[in-house]
Amino acid sequence: MTDAPLLSVRGLSVHFGALAAVEGVALDLWPGEVVAVVGESGSGKTTLLRAIHGFVAPTSGSIRYRSDRLGDVDLIALEEPARRLLSRTEWGFVHQNPRDGLRLSHSAGANVGERLMAAGARHWGLIRAQALAWLERVEIDPSRIDDLPRTFSGGMQQRLQIARVLVTSPRLVLMDEPTGGLDVSVQARLLDLIKRLVAELGLSVVVVTHDLGVARLLAQRIIVMQRGRVVEAGLADQVLDDPQHPYSQLLVSSVLVT
Repeated sequence: MTDAPLLSVRGLSVHFGALAAVEGVALDLWPGEVVAVVGESGSGKTTLLRAIHGFVAPTSGSIRYRSDRLGDVDLIALEEPARRLLSRTEWGFVHQNPRDGLRLSHSAGANVGERLMAAGARHWGLIRAQALAWLERVEIDPSRIDDLPRTFSGGMQQRLQIARVLVTSPRLVLMDEPTGGLDVSVQARLLDLIKRLVAELGLSVVVVTHDLGVARLLAQRIIVMQRGRVVEAGLADQVLDDPQHPYSQLLVSSVLVT
């Protein structure tokens, strides 16, 4: 690890009218680290993730990011052109429903190639070659490069979305329930893929999940959220094997996680 976090969130709050969806959250993410944010539905974990990316405007707080291109930036104050540049190159967002992260009317290859073109690639032959390589890397038959995503299974769509996100070698990846809604066997295969790619690429990841098994497999640290607030944070094994907060204890005993 370096001497400074890649991402630093301080006092982050997101209010929707009188509802405090996120309240005073702090989070650091170091280069090459995976942090899992866990909690039951409505705990604020997905809102936190969407606020970090910029899909939701924070009410207060700060989000600082150390960019290769732009230096140390305040993401809340970042102008839209700079945010778009980072979202095309240094960041990636993996949606729970892969259809939210794919263009269903474009072929599998075009979905991967589009992000390369958005990042500045123009040589069609090289773009197609990279798309082929990434389909194979995420365990999709390269012969399906010209097929539409709607003809893929849910697990294949999620793997295609991951290929689309990772093809530009982002530094920061945000994942919202990446295995949600998939069969157990498909989940296991996808988790193995994600874990391997995170290690191979040295990715920094914030993953939101209600599944503590996912958190244990992928993350070095865990943050537990309840009603928009962080109630416990620590090393994954510490939080899962010896939870201190009563809510964390309920989560670990599977009383609240459904």
